[in-house]
Amino acid sequence: MPRTKGSKNRPKSDLVSQIAEKQSVIQTLTAEVEAIQKDVEEKKTTLKTKKSELKSAEKEVAKLEAKKAKADQKVAEEAKKAEAENVVKKLLASGVSADEILEKLK
Repeated sequence: MPRTKGSKNRPKSDLVSQIAEKQSVIQTLTAEVEAIQKDVEEKKTTLKTKKSELKSAEKEVAKLEAKKAKADQKVAEEAKKAEAENVVKKLLASGVSADEILEKLK
């Protein structure tokens, strides 16, 4: 009985070439995954340093705001003191006694 054409004479290099192609795809994907993982680690490190810089900057701002509040309070107290001194001078100039000035300041 005669053989049919190509029944058992198929070349097996087709499977070999497919395996080789898939292995090269696997290698490129593995390389890409490793590159992405390395990039993620670098980004994590950068994020960590930026967070610490942000935290220290926020602390500095808080300190400066506290100093500003103290300075504003001191300026307000000095303004009140100066106003009280002006009132006392005006009252003394108008001939009011020291006892009467003390009563008005209370």
